[in-house]
Amino acid sequence: MSSDSLSTIFAALADPTRRAILARLALGEASVKELAEPFAISPPAITKHLKVLQHAGLVTQGRRAQWRPCQLEAAPLKEIADWLETYRRFWDASFKRLDDYLLAMQAKEQPGDREP
Repeated sequence: MSSDSLSTIFAALADPTRRAILARLALGEASVKELAEPFAISPPAITKHLKVLQHAGLVTQGRRAQWRPCQLEAAPLKEIADWLETYRRFWDASFKRLDDYLLAMQAKEQPGDREP
């Protein structure tokens, strides 16, 4: 995934309304009206949020007669998770070194060294 693609996805995820829309779509497809229900914003505002999510590849909108269901496209989220994996390994290694250091410090402590 290119860095521009990552930037687009992260920008889409930066808004709490868009994250809530994705959370709802994780439960199954929904219409724009259904997605708008929990928010105190206009239907055109929801449509704008959906366009940002569609541009990032996170949402698609189908067509079944008069119903245009939205659905989650999770592949970009997997790509972000893969990108973050490098940093998770970094933090795991850092915490392992800290654990080793603390164990070494505890091993050096003598029972008489502690203050009451």
